[in-house]
Amino acid sequence: MKLVEWVRFSWDFANLPALDLELPQHYRIELATTEDETPLRQVISRCFRLDPVWSPSLHETLQMIESWVGRALQSDRRNCLVLRHGARIIGASVLSLDPESDNHLSPGPCISMEYRNRGFGSRLLEHSFNALREAGLTRAFALTRGNTSVARFLYPKFYGVSAPIDRMPLLAA
Repeated sequence: MKLVEWVRFSWDFANLPALDLELPQHYRIELATTEDETPLRQVISRCFRLDPVWSPSLHETLQMIESWVGRALQSDRRNCLVLRHGARIIGASVLSLDPESDNHLSPGPCISMEYRNRGFGSRLLEHSFNALREAGLTRAFALTRGNTSVARFLYPKFYGVSAPIDRMPLLAA
């Protein structure tokens, strides 16, 4: 059995460069509402289902994410950001606003396949960092598999410091 490599990224907001919160016309990022629950879950689920990196642990991963989304929509210590193109939800990020959390991006930016490679993952991550800062956090953490696109490209782009972890975060929902 192949061991899955997990990494923990960390960011110190004092050292984070200025964020670019501007979006192209017809796009916006906002807090999800209860009416957004079904399309929000669909976008996140599709992102993981269409990424072969998650295939070996897809069932467990989706169960964990489903519980995170459910808690985020009913909690004042978590929230969901959605990226909209017009009325359509094309991206999402689930945030933990608890300063003691070991995973503030659970999951981090998820962008629909047809909207990838346009900078929307970066914009959603920047808005996520901004929401965490506004909640009073000075640091943020994210757990992910080591060979995912966010681990290889997006999180390092924002000076995320990675460290391997020796536990399976799927057990800590």
